[in-house]
Amino acid sequence: MTKPAVDLDRHPLTRWDGPFGLPDFQSIDDADFGPVFDAALAAHQADIDAIAGNPETPTVENTFVAMELSGDPLDRVSSIFWCKAGANTNDLIQAMEREIAPKMSRHYSAISMNEKLFARIDDLYRRRATLGLNPETLRLVDKSWKGFVKSGAKLDAIGKARLAEVNEELSSLGTAFSQNVLADEKEWVMFLGAGDLAGLPDFLTSSMAGAATERGRAGEYAVTLSRSIYEPFTTFSERRDLREKAFKAFIGRGETGGATDNGPVVARMLALRAEKATLLGYDSFAALKLDDTMAKTPKAVFALLDPVWEKAREKAAVDQAHLQRLAAASGSNEKLEAWDWRFYQERLRAEKYAFDEAELKPYLQLEKIIEACFDVATRLFGVTFAEKQGVVAWHPDARLFEVSNADGSRRGLFLADYFARPSKRSGAWMSSLQSGYKLGQGSSPIIYNIMNFAKPPAGEPALLSLDEAKTLFHEFGHALHGMLTEAYWPSQSGTSVSRDFVELPSQLYEHWLTVPAVLERYARHYRTGEAMPKALLDKMLAASTFDAGFRTVEFTSSALVDMAYHSQKEAPANPQKFEAETLKKLGMPDAIVMRHRTPHFGHVFSGDGYSAGYYSYMWSEVLDADAFAAFEETGDPFNPEMAAKLKANIYAAGGSEDPEELYKAFRGKMPSPAAMMAKRGLA
Repeated sequence: MTKPAVDLDRHPLTRWDGPFGLPDFQSIDDADFGPVFDAALAAHQADIDAIAGNPETPTVENTFVAMELSGDPLDRVSSIFWCKAGANTNDLIQAMEREIAPKMSRHYSAISMNEKLFARIDDLYRRRATLGLNPETLRLVDKSWKGFVKSGAKLDAIGKARLAEVNEELSSLGTAFSQNVLADEKEWVMFLGAGDLAGLPDFLTSSMAGAATERGRAGEYAVTLSRSIYEPFTTFSERRDLREKAFKAFIGRGETGGATDNGPVVARMLALRAEKATLLGYDSFAALKLDDTMAKTPKAVFALLDPVWEKAREKAAVDQAHLQRLAAASGSNEKLEAWDWRFYQERLRAEKYAFDEAELKPYLQLEKIIEACFDVATRLFGVTFAEKQGVVAWHPDARLFEVSNADGSRRGLFLADYFARPSKRSGAWMSSLQSGYKLGQGSSPIIYNIMNFAKPPAGEPALLSLDEAKTLFHEFGHALHGMLTEAYWPSQSGTSVSRDFVELPSQLYEHWLTVPAVLERYARHYRTGEAMPKALLDKMLAASTFDAGFRTVEFTSSALVDMAYHSQKEAPANPQKFEAETLKKLGMPDAIVMRHRTPHFGHVFSGDGYSAGYYSYMWSEVLDADAFAAFEETGDPFNPEMAAKLKANIYAAGGSEDPEELYKAFRGKMPSPAAMMAKRGLA
C-alpha cells in the first residue's frame, strides 16, 4: 500500500497552528520528519524550476523576490528538526540527521549549479547599475551572484559534479563529528562519594548530586563533561587525581580510538575542504572562506592574532611561575600540569584580590540574570519581554517570552532552554525557528537561545559563575540581533552578516552585565536577597583581567590552529600530529591546552560555520571594545542617542549594508586593536 502524500498546507511541521504562531510541538511525531522533508524538498525544487524556467526577461520581482520567498515549508521543517537535533536529540533524530544532512547538501548544490537559474541572476548582475535599485537590493544582487559563483555556478559539468560530491560528503562528516562528540560527552561520567568532595563548594556538590540523581544514582555525586560542572570541579577539587581524570576525559572527547574517534573524520574533512578551494580557484580553504569577510585574507587574520598571542604567552608565563610557587607552598613538589592550572589560579585570585568564584556565585541567580538581560534590552532599545506559561516546546525546560515594542505592538517571540541534559549537545548558541523580514506579507522573528547550565535540585535556584552569566548575555545579544531586525530581504535578516561581524552584537552586549548599576540591582544573594556587597563588586571588577594570559592563550591557540589547518594548500594527513607540531612552533605553554582541541572543535568541524573563522570572536572583540567605549565616553552606559545609533546600524540592519560602513555609521570610524588589548588586560 502506498503511503498518503504529505499535505504541506496542513502538516504540523509546516503549518504552525500552535500558541502564538509556534509549531504545535505536541502534534509533532519524530517519525514524520523524513516524509515531510522529502515533500518539502520536492516543493522547493518545483519553485526553483518555475523561476529558472520563466520565459520572461529576468527582473528583481520574478527572480530575486520569487527566490527569497520560495521554500517556506522546507524552512519550517528544517528549523524544527535542527533545533531538536541540537537541543533534544534521540536515536531516531540522529539516524535521520545522518540521512537528511546529505540530502539537503545535494538539494542546495543543485540549486547553486542550476544553469538556467544562474543565467537569470547573471543577467541581472550585469545590468544592476541600470536598474535603479536601492542599496539593499543592489547588495542582494551582488552577494547572490558572488554566492552562486563560490558555490560552483561557473564550473564545467565535471567540476560541478565533483563539487556537489564534496559538499555532500562534508555535510555527512560534519554530522558524524558532532554525534561522536555528543556520544563521548553523554557516556562519560565519574561518580563520587561523600569522601571525594574535599574543597568543593555547596553550589557545585548540589549540581553534582542532581546530575547523579538524573542518572539513577541518588545519594552520589556525578562529575560530567558539561562545562558547568567540569570547570568548577577542576577549579575547586583538592583531589589532584580526580582533577586529572576529569581533565583527560574532557580534552579527550572525540579522540577515543573507538567508533566515536574523530581523527579520521577531521582528516577527511580537511582534505575535502582543500579540494573544494582548489576546484573554485582559491589558494586555500581559508582564502575561500575569508573572501567575503571584513578580514578578507589569512594575512590580515594572522596580523591580528600574532601580536595578541605573544602578549598572552608572556602574561601566562608570569602567571605560571606564581602558580608553581603556590603549588610548592601547599606541599606539592609536582610539576604544574594542565589539570592544576584552574585549581591554583583560583588560589592566586584569592591571594591577589581576597575573593574567589564561590563567593560570587550566590549572587548570580539564573532568574535574576535573565531579568537583567531583559532590563538592559528595555533600557537600550525599548523592547519588553513577558513570559507565557504552559506552552509546550521541544522540551519541558524550554520557556517562551513574548517580545513587544516600546509602543506595545508585538515584535516576535523568544524561547530559552537553559539546562544541560544528555540529549543536548554541549555549548551555547542562538538560532531561529523563523526569521523576521518585511518582504511580501512579512514575518516576525521567533528566536531561541540554548545553554548548558547545571540544573539544580528541585526547589533550589540555579546559580551561575561569572563566565556563565556572561555567556547568557552573549547569546542574548545574538538573540537581539535576530529580534530587532528591520531587514526587507529574508537573506539579509538578523545574523545574516559576515562571520567576523556576527559576534559584535553578542560580545558587545556582555559589557552591560558588569555595569555597576546592573549588578547592584540584579546581583542579589539567593537566600537573603541582599545586593552584592560593594567591596565584593569592586574586587570582582578589579580582578576581571587577572587570568588574561590563560584565557587568551586558550582562545588564540584554537584560532591559530584553525587558521593553520585551513591556510595550507595541501591538507595535513594526520590532524592530531599537525595540531601538536603547530602548537610546538607557537611555543604553547605546556600547562595550558587549547580551549577547543581538534577532535571536539565543534565550531570548526561540526559544520562549515566557523571553519577558518574562529578568529572572528577576536576580530569582533576589537569592534565591541571600541563600541562600548562610545557609551563610556558619554558617561552614561544607556545613553539614548548612542543606543538609537547602535540599534539602527548594528542590531536592526542585518546584512543590508557592508559591515564596515555600518560600524562607521555607528561610531564614525573603524577601531584599532588597542581597546581590545586593554579590555583583555594585555596592554
